[in-house]
Amino acid sequence: MNLAAWYRRCLQAGAVLALVVIVLGAYVRLSDAGLGCPDWPGCYGHLVLPGDTETRAAAQSSFPHRELEAGKAWREMIHRYAATTLGLSIVLAALFAWLNRRSPRQPVVLPLALLGVVIFQGLLGMWTVTLLLKPLIVMGHLLGGLTTLGLLTWLLLEERRRNADRQPRAVAWPVVAGLLVLIGQIALGGWTSSNYAALACPDVPTCQGQWWPEEANFAEGFVLWRGLGVNYEFGVLDAPSRVAIHFTHRLGAMLTLIVLVGVALWARRRAQAASLRAATSLVVAAVLLQVTIGIGIVWFGLPLPLATAHNGMAALLLLSMINLLHTTSFRTALRPAPGR
Repeated sequence: MNLAAWYRRCLQAGAVLALVVIVLGAYVRLSDAGLGCPDWPGCYGHLVLPGDTETRAAAQSSFPHRELEAGKAWREMIHRYAATTLGLSIVLAALFAWLNRRSPRQPVVLPLALLGVVIFQGLLGMWTVTLLLKPLIVMGHLLGGLTTLGLLTWLLLEERRRNADRQPRAVAWPVVAGLLVLIGQIALGGWTSSNYAALACPDVPTCQGQWWPEEANFAEGFVLWRGLGVNYEFGVLDAPSRVAIHFTHRLGAMLTLIVLVGVALWARRRAQAASLRAATSLVVAAVLLQVTIGIGIVWFGLPLPLATAHNGMAALLLLSMINLLHTTSFRTALRPAPGR
């Protein structure tokens, strides 16, 4: 049994599944199906949604406070099935890494860390339901999914590096800074979505007809924890608080666009390898497309396909930055800085 080959296959399957789960999660959230199943891990007490009328009526009687809507329930359960399959692929990857730990080419710490991340991600998925879509948990769940995808991608890139026998160099800190800015902007996007503030500014480029909305309540809009027992479905904030959240996300989008394009140009000016030039082009294309989709969401009034694509594009933009960071870690990719 070739443990290294099975480890690589699990990573590849996991990366594809992670992207699918992120897009499915966005679709579930944006179609208001986040509480389509009021319990966890089952749905109305069943691991498979009951199909016959009698069994469905019995399931409904167990949760009389929540009407069983089959479409929403199935969307939520399909997301859970995909997430469970993703978790299984990561468990197997960690197992194969551990069994192959004596190989000098086999990483062990990062696969085990990834296993820890996906276990915590499962807990966040449970709390998303049991804490009734609390925005901080929903945002954390989004970041956990992207962290899972990012780690899987990094491990795959490391596999490619080891196979090419290329040696790493010092970290390109401008790229790290750009990646941190992007993560902050994704968190803002999660906060905007979980607080139902996507259309708080229905016009673009202005917000409520103003360049700086006077009614925005930033203090109330960014209270992270509001206690337990509150149902956050469809949001609990007033209009000024949602305006503050949406407007902050717009400001973050402009900052992210400037920073990521700047980082890409910095790397391209010093590019020595064709792979680095391609990586910078991917970043620029991804961030421009993401901003365009964001504008389209406001312009067309939050159509579900476009809003879901915005989440998927955020994941692809993150992957493009991770790829850029990994590419700049090779001595053959960057020319030395002037004067060095």
